[in-house]
Amino acid sequence: MKYAFSAMAQGVLPLLIRLDPELAHDLGLRGLGKFAGCWPPLDTPASLAVKSMGLSFRHPLGLAAGFDKNGDCIEGLGALGFSHLELGTVTPRPQPGNPKPRMFRFPADSALINRMGFNNKGVDHLVSRLRQRRVPRYEGILGISIGKNFDTPLERALDDYLICLRKVFEYADYIAVNVSSPNTARLRELQSREGLKAVLGGLLEERSRLEQRIARRVPLLVKIAPDLDDEDLDVLAREVQSLGIDGIIATNTTINHALLQAPPAPPLPGGLSGAPLHPRSVAVIRQLRRVLPAGFPIIGVGGIVSPERAKATLAAGATLIQIYTGFAYRGATLVREIVKGLP
Repeated sequence: MKYAFSAMAQGVLPLLIRLDPELAHDLGLRGLGKFAGCWPPLDTPASLAVKSMGLSFRHPLGLAAGFDKNGDCIEGLGALGFSHLELGTVTPRPQPGNPKPRMFRFPADSALINRMGFNNKGVDHLVSRLRQRRVPRYEGILGISIGKNFDTPLERALDDYLICLRKVFEYADYIAVNVSSPNTARLRELQSREGLKAVLGGLLEERSRLEQRIARRVPLLVKIAPDLDDEDLDVLAREVQSLGIDGIIATNTTINHALLQAPPAPPLPGGLSGAPLHPRSVAVIRQLRRVLPAGFPIIGVGGIVSPERAKATLAAGATLIQIYTGFAYRGATLVREIVKGLP
């Protein structure tokens, strides 16, 4: 009877999906936070374990950034069976994000369009949540995604990333540098060779100083857009490897809404996620894998809405995988289906 709530919670999903998407998301997080101990444990065979970046993952599947931006539901989400959670994206100062409505469902495509705009309570709130964690704690890997405030000039973006890096460093198992959200003006310009050198180079220098002080290595990854062409991907992959970045997260949301069966009219600004993104995400991972060494870590994200798609992303060359939109539609059932369906 201890785990009866888990079945009931899954029954609530159809009701939540009838609500405004952002409201449903907030209510779902609150529910998970209150009933973290009510889910049956997800046992996974040792054969699914992944060792990458000096970290040990129980299996490949994690939760992508954007679901728990503020670290308010770590134990609740962790109880569902994810091997890793990526918190954030967090910015130095709190910010409300873009005007509402800013998240839109496309159920026929198992897709979402969002223009959230890094809405979050700020890095200090996230750090306070990490400090306040109590036993029993989620024992999986915690990644933290960092970004810049919307009103910070692009020329000073590194300042924002450095503030976040310094504040989250001792709490993160890895840190993801988000330079690819389509919902912060000009952010994607940081994916150019010059932008990567400026931001990632500065972060790597600061990481070296922090590692000496804290005596712990924290991998640094960069999250990229799916809308780069093959030539740009090749340049990015070589630059990332040359700089000494530990891994790539591929991919963020796409601005190509033509992937939907019936694109919205008039067009909606924002990034498309979910099932239509999967072929492009897989293509990006394949292209990266052609350029990068076999062991270079790639976290595959985008359109993983079934065990079959999870396996296809891994087969394309991903080291680990993450879900977001599929989880928003299907909840814990999808987590268990994917993990149990992995070879």
